[in-house]
Amino acid sequence: MTSNAPSERAMARNVRLYPWFKFAQSLLFWQAVWFLYFQQTLSPAAAIAMYAVYDVSVTVLEVPLGLLSDKIGRKRTLIAAGLSGAAGSMLIALGDSFLIFALGQAVIGAGAAFASGTDSATLYESLAAAGREDEVEAEETRALQHSLWGFAISAAVGGAVALWSFEATFWAAAVAMLVSAVIALSLTEPPHQMESDIPTETRAALRAALNQPVLRWIFVLAVAMYGFSHLPFVFGQPFIAAALSEVGLSAEATLVSGGVSSVMMGLSVVASLFALRLRGRIGLTRMLLLAFGMQICLILVLTITQSWIAIAVLFLRIVPDALSQPFKMGRIQPLLRDEVRATYVSMQSLAGKLAFSISLLIAAGSASDVAEMPHADIQMILGWYVAAGLVIWTGLALTARRAGVDVKSQPAVSGAGS
Repeated sequence: MTSNAPSERAMARNVRLYPWFKFAQSLLFWQAVWFLYFQQTLSPAAAIAMYAVYDVSVTVLEVPLGLLSDKIGRKRTLIAAGLSGAAGSMLIALGDSFLIFALGQAVIGAGAAFASGTDSATLYESLAAAGREDEVEAEETRALQHSLWGFAISAAVGGAVALWSFEATFWAAAVAMLVSAVIALSLTEPPHQMESDIPTETRAALRAALNQPVLRWIFVLAVAMYGFSHLPFVFGQPFIAAALSEVGLSAEATLVSGGVSSVMMGLSVVASLFALRLRGRIGLTRMLLLAFGMQICLILVLTITQSWIAIAVLFLRIVPDALSQPFKMGRIQPLLRDEVRATYVSMQSLAGKLAFSISLLIAAGSASDVAEMPHADIQMILGWYVAAGLVIWTGLALTARRAGVDVKSQPAVSGAGS
């Protein structure tokens, strides 16, 4: 059955509001200081494990909540995402123990799981209802730019606020998540095809999707790129603290970390301005492999040197995402059926988080239980990631043509007969 079609005007309004939802969701004022906060209160190993708690919670919830989104609708799911993010941030702001922090991380993870897949599905289905499917890459890029601006602003502000209070950064993030819930409340539910036999249709549609070589190829790439994108997020803060301690500026770690994150997002906005033109010039496959290769090179630099100059390399952390994320989503969305759109993207994201969280739990076991993580530990951990990344990159490069990544495929047809 299909819901009553909303007006084209309402769908156009969704498209206009969507980037602002992404902006509000990206105001994570704690992003540049969370490791330093947990490390100060607990230990480096516990701080790494804390991020793993977040990823595990998303892993447990991502696909079930993707199914829920496909069943109850996009709007309600995005509202829940904002409310969960706010509740988790408040718990951490009020917490003072591993248990409370872990609970807060788990609830924040639930918020991310609610949004995962649903946000992009909302945009694509709104565009499709307005007859503007061909604009998906451009609109995904615009939404990414708003996200990057949100990250940039909140990183700079959060780093400065943390000099006064770590907890205040989580309170500020909670307010931003509530704003995102209000924006989601203003959206109009986009139409999407639903079948009466949800489990059977979902399994069939997912199998059909994974039988497409291009979706399998992008699935592997997305899993790998998730981990390499978040490695500097996890290890960048202790790296900055260690580098600054060598020049007697360790007390300024939160301010520098916030500044680095802010510049990082700003550079990524600049990269996104040229992304569409570069993608048209070199093709999708080369664009995606270039982005993944940049991630591996960044981790390699952090592995071989602890000089404060290497902090500048962290400025490039999000550039690969700006050069790849809109085009990955633009390539897969037309190939997915409505009844599994959010579920499939959630499943892809889940796989990335699961692989990364397992690797982090292993890394936490090899980290020293001291006040600050030494560079020797960082170097050992990142070295293994670089080796794995090179193997994956080579495999993707060798199989891209056979997968038909650059070949324009027919869009999926909604309904049981597709």
